Amino acid sequence: MEQNMTGQYEHWKLDIDNQDIAWLTLDRSDSAVNSLNEPVLREFDHILNLLGQKKQAKAVIIQSGKKTGFIVGADISQFKQLSSADEATQLIKKGQEIFNKLENLPIPTIALISGFCLGGGLELALACTYRIAEDSGKTKLGLPEVKLGIHPGWGGTVRLPKLTGAMTAMDIILTGKNLRPKVAKKLGVVHEAVPKRLLKQAALVYALNPPKQSKPSLFIKLQNVQWVRPILGKLFRAQLKKKIKEKHYPAPFKVVKNWINYNVYADKAMHKEAESIGSLLVSDTSKNLVKVFFMQEKLKGLARGVDFSVNHVHVVGAGVMGGDIAAWCAIKGLKVTLQDQSPQFIGGAIKRAYDLAQKILKEKHLVQAAMDRLNPDVEGYGIAHADVIIEAITEKLEAKQNLFKMLEEQAKPEAILATNTSTIPLEEISSVLKKPGRLVGIHFFNPVSKMPLVEVVHGKNTVQRVIENAVYFVKKIDKLPLPVKSSPGFLVNRILFPYMLEAVALLEEGISGPMIDKAAVDFGMPMGPIELADTVGLDVCLNALEKMSGFLDIKVPEKLRDYVKRGDLGRKTGKGFYHYKNGKCQKPKISKSESMPSDTTDRLMFRLLNEAVACLREGIVENSELLDAGCIFGFGFAPFRGGPMNYIRNQGEERMLKQLEDLESRYGNRFAADEGWQKSGAVA
Repeated sequence: MEQNMTGQYEHWKLDIDNQDIAWLTLDRSDSAVNSLNEPVLREFDHILNLLGQKKQAKAVIIQSGKKTGFIVGADISQFKQLSSADEATQLIKKGQEIFNKLENLPIPTIALISGFCLGGGLELALACTYRIAEDSGKTKLGLPEVKLGIHPGWGGTVRLPKLTGAMTAMDIILTGKNLRPKVAKKLGVVHEAVPKRLLKQAALVYALNPPKQSKPSLFIKLQNVQWVRPILGKLFRAQLKKKIKEKHYPAPFKVVKNWINYNVYADKAMHKEAESIGSLLVSDTSKNLVKVFFMQEKLKGLARGVDFSVNHVHVVGAGVMGGDIAAWCAIKGLKVTLQDQSPQFIGGAIKRAYDLAQKILKEKHLVQAAMDRLNPDVEGYGIAHADVIIEAITEKLEAKQNLFKMLEEQAKPEAILATNTSTIPLEEISSVLKKPGRLVGIHFFNPVSKMPLVEVVHGKNTVQRVIENAVYFVKKIDKLPLPVKSSPGFLVNRILFPYMLEAVALLEEGISGPMIDKAAVDFGMPMGPIELADTVGLDVCLNALEKMSGFLDIKVPEKLRDYVKRGDLGRKTGKGFYHYKNGKCQKPKISKSESMPSDTTDRLMFRLLNEAVACLREGIVENSELLDAGCIFGFGFAPFRGGPMNYIRNQGEERMLKQLEDLESRYGNRFAADEGWQKSGAVA
């Protein structure tokens, strides 16, 4: 007979079934997802005290009352209220005490995981005796705190290395990556990964007949012993330094340092974890990365409530972009028809799609299902049936106009007609259509599978419903949609190209490519502008610059034309500004005799910042937050700086403007401050 031990809680429900098993369900009342904040943890603490005192329950099964998942982690919004490192540390220690209480309950505890189990959610699960996960595509386990400029703080940096060994744990913690259920079981993070239909049954088996806890293997124990930790720690730090700089992202380096110094067994390790994350929570890096998190959530929340059915996507153009767009849509569960005049191009795109599906989906049946959804369509039979039609052909206006005239005749009236153009204004393309308001830009970035942002471009005539439906589609394929106004280069390329042009100017002045790239990477960019140009393709850069040169009043470098004439197009041809071997850049080492001019970084970044101010003034995006999001997710502007406009505000607009004026006095009109700097509130 089911009975309630405690009455009603606001966020939790506690019931004991007729087998004396306590079912503890988290269903946060004020949120669509389960996240952990002070009220949720306070109630949890009360329930744990009750379970520890009473002897009614044989075991506790913790589950979620949400369809969205188990627990997505801590409630990030509470970080904004923290005023000092000490306050943050005390908050973290309280959470540690509660999770320690869970770990020390005298009865078995089972975390029943379905859907997202991230951050504090996984830390709660790690404090349980057993963890059972639903084996499905929606279940993801991870500790992504480093992406917020912090690290796990409720015992994650202590319990996980103890459970799996430091090598596995650090791979999870330092990268912030998610694990699938079967991988989590293989690594020892969960005890079982079972289908949904067996989830509760498996939990009951563990509750009624608790298996003996397996002790860590000798190999796992060895990884945490005193003389091994410095050796492994050196390896972990070396791996981190290949990807990030400690001064930009200190959190993962602190994890390694704490583990080396305090191990995973002493209480001091927990205290140090709390102190460490306490200082990080109030750092500029964390504050900016939390802003980035909310930017991402804002993009995910666009077009909420839109009712648009998308099942079939038709892509015209099987080149690199078109083929990869088609592959991505198929991998994300949509039926796709891929059209091109050349069957050979389609064949190459199908092969790339298969390789990508294997890399992303891994399991054979999932790969096969994705490939079954991707269909070659030389004749374009899919046009009449598609919900979304994406053009990804050559960047020639006449060719696009002719294509869209044909598409308009054959497409369903409600289908989206979209162009993947990167430079041509929509008004020019749509001028030949009977209903120009149907055309929208859905501009992906290369490589499609890795770049999270997609610009949704609207022209003067684009119908609002079409824009909203396009945004909905972009979200459906797990990309971040950014609505932008049609203008040469839109937002991302418009801001990026002056920065890259300045890099070529520095190159022509005799500064080496590696030195220029170092200046950008030292600022926090993921890749230097010279290598970025090679990666984009020098022919692509030249074509875009020629189309944008009149509008932006820029001069196309002759050096760039020379490279393209020779066929040295960058990474894809094995040679551009740099040489490439198997796709990897063979960047020369910087000569010891070469020194970097003191204003190199300023020249690069102020060209970018000035163009960002111009875009905001022109209303290319609605506000500075969306501009920052576009730059971070579109080309990787240093996330820890929070975006160009956030960076300007933090540095001080007046001081930045004086630096820009100084550059103009030395290098000329290309550094002339955009009038947006002078407008009150334009930068804000």
